Amino acid sequence: VQLQASGGGLVQTGGSLRVSCAASGRTSSTDTMAWFRQAPGKEREFVAGFHRNSGRPSYSDSVKGRFTISRDNARKMMSLQMNNLKPEDTAVYYCAASRTAILSTVPLINSYPYWGQGTLVTVSS
Repeated sequence: VQLQASGGGLVQTGGSLRVSCAASGRTSSTDTMAWFRQAPGKEREFVAGFHRNSGRPSYSDSVKGRFTISRDNARKMMSLQMNNLKPEDTAVYYCAASRTAILSTVPLINSYPYWGQGTLVTVSS
């Protein structure tokens, strides 16, 4: 499975940005997919994800109500619409995929063997 993230950039506080992830190789519509982010000097953290057996997305508390995750299984794409961006959202955003993650482990980094290269989102104050 190969994942390619794109769409990052520079945006002002309060602005919006959409990042996307294209999957290729031996992917499946039943894969669990998620977005993580890593800010400078900090650990990588969960942002949002879809469990493979659940139709509902999950979000971290820090982005709930501002970010929306979506996926297009036919196009093998996953996107993250980010609204009302804040400087603390500045980070490299990574997409990840897993065939075996259970619902309770969706937010855990170690659940994902497949990672994209990351795309940088910078929010200026």
